[in-house]
Amino acid sequence: MNMNTHQDPQPVEPPPGLAEELRISIARLSRRLRSVSATEGTGPHGSPRQPRLTISQHAALAALERHRAMTPRELADHEKVQPPSMTRVIAALEEQGLVERSPHPTDGRQVVLRVTQRGVDLLREERRRKEAWLSRRLSELTPREREILRQAAPILDRLSKS
Repeated sequence: MNMNTHQDPQPVEPPPGLAEELRISIARLSRRLRSVSATEGTGPHGSPRQPRLTISQHAALAALERHRAMTPRELADHEKVQPPSMTRVIAALEEQGLVERSPHPTDGRQVVLRVTQRGVDLLREERRRKEAWLSRRLSELTPREREILRQAAPILDRLSKS
């Protein structure tokens, strides 16, 4: 006799076209948010207020901020890139004063990378600009549409982590 009365529900196929619609919409929104930092982070006459980062540089800087400190190898592994590629990213971040190196506490052959205050400030300002842009766009939606997005946010987050 089977004592297991709870069975996992069978997977249900999503409606046709849902995956494509989500992929396109998320890609467009992602591109638009990336462009906000590139276009709205400028001073008078288009002069840059803060350094402009490539996607790889931004991802590495944000990862370092989240993890507080990492070796170059740990950062390369985290970002799933080859160490020589990460070396170039780190060099660019150091050159802009966004990352600093210090000796590894237990292994004299290694260094530890940390985000400088300038890097923290840059990330904070970029997040502020992106959230302000997104808040303006959300205010254009109906209350019902905003509620649907509020409910969808944790689902999209779960998809991004799977």
